[in-house]
Amino acid sequence: MSLEDRAKATAKNIEGKAQEVLGNVTGDPEDQAEGKAKQAESQVRHGVEDVKDNVKKTID
Repeated sequence: MSLEDRAKATAKNIEGKAQEVLGNVTGDPEDQAEGKAKQAESQVRHGVEDVKDNVKKTID
């Protein structure tokens, strides 16, 4: 798996958490929802990379 892809997914997760917290502080449900969506996207990206790693291990 690409270390760069993992780093991007982690950055997206941090960005999402920050946006969700900002939405909680300001009471903006749109920011809260967008933050949660970014976190979910990050989890999916990590999952895809895990699958790639497992396939590569199986092939090697």
